[in-house]
Amino acid sequence: MKIVVLDGYTLNPGDNPWTTLAGCGDLVVFERSTPDEVEERSDGADILITNKAAVPASVIERTASLKFISVLATGYDVVDVAAARHRSIPVSNVPGYGTDTVAQYVMALMLELCHHVGEHARSVREGAWTSSPDWSYWKQPLIELKGKKLGIVGFGRIGRRVAELGRAFGMEIVYATRTPPTDPSVEYRTMVEVFEEADFISLHFSLTEESEGMVDEALLRRMKPSAFLINTARGALINGDDLAMALNQGTIAGAALDVLAR
Repeated sequence: MKIVVLDGYTLNPGDNPWTTLAGCGDLVVFERSTPDEVEERSDGADILITNKAAVPASVIERTASLKFISVLATGYDVVDVAAARHRSIPVSNVPGYGTDTVAQYVMALMLELCHHVGEHARSVREGAWTSSPDWSYWKQPLIELKGKKLGIVGFGRIGRRVAELGRAFGMEIVYATRTPPTDPSVEYRTMVEVFEEADFISLHFSLTEESEGMVDEALLRRMKPSAFLINTARGALINGDDLAMALNQGTIAGAALDVLAR
């Protein structure tokens, strides 16, 4: 059985050996693969393992030996799942490994939007505080999270963890999800209602053909001018041009993005 790892460097930069996996078959590990290299390196593979290297339909269709695809991350939009399903090839992901880390990062972005810690630190080093005529010094308005409304779009593992952390800051939590609401302790809203009501909106839903570009000008215009948008899910969930326009025109107060469409 031939096992091919298309981009193993992220998972194993040198401190996480492939020993166990190597015992399962003929293992070939590539640190990184370009799209053209994916085509070539997939040839003859029974199992393909990837992190961010895309596995398109063309690879799935031409690799006759292929029996299984594993994504070493939560998001699996790098794989043409429809093509894999057509050939009855299972596709797995790792849904739970980054729950706490991503949720913590969401809060870090939220706090940066509230306090601009980096900007204030730089300005203090440059002497702006010592030259200020007032004891209280700030470059941007400082925002307190307590009492603010946090809207979470997508209520899976990460979304629920973000809700827990938001509660710890005294925030009111509302959420939207494509599945029927199951948590009576959190107030369910439609996506439009979340965008209309929330002071902070955090995106945690999957990228699909239906959801690509879902956060567009029409939805952004429903946000309050004082509201902030946070995206740690997939960049293409947001129409980037529409977001840039909303920021430049002051339609919303700001955004913090860990991902971009391009």
